[in-house]
Amino acid sequence: MSFTYEFCVTRAREEAAAAERATLDNVRDRALRSEAAWLQMAQRERLVQTARDKAKRDKEAALLACPGE
Repeated sequence: MSFTYEFCVTRAREEAAAAERATLDNVRDRALRSEAAWLQMAQRERLVQTARDKAKRDKEAALLACPGE
């Protein structure tokens, strides 16, 4: 499985569901911390992908502007 925004969000949802099912406070707290961590990783992955896409577009634009070089 590839580490993507969707993967991270799916894991966060699974942890949120686990927190709802938990009967012990420490288990619920652990699942909520895990959910928060997955959401943070998802946000970071989205920022990284946005930066990669922008860099790719900029590179393609530069190649089109100077095709002979």
